[in-house]
Amino acid sequence: MNRRLNITLPEQTVSMLDRAVSRGQRSRLIDEAVRRFIHEQGRANLREQLELGAKVRSERDREIAETWFVLRA
Repeated sequence: MNRRLNITLPEQTVSMLDRAVSRGQRSRLIDEAVRRFIHEQGRANLREQLELGAKVRSERDREIAETWFVLRA
C-alpha cells in the first residue's frame, strides 16, 4: 500500500531529481534512496556496536584465550 506524503525539498535537490528521472519516477527514486540510506545507516550502526563491544570485552576475551591455551598445553 502506498501513502501520499507532502514533502519540501530544496530547489537544487528537485533539479537534480528531475535530471535523474522523469517526473513519473520521482517517488520510485526517493523510495530507493530512503531504503538504501536506512540500510546503510543500519549497517554502520551495527559495525559501530560490534567494534565498541569488541573493545569493551577485549580484556575478558584475552583472558579466556590465555586460559584455553594453558588447558590445551
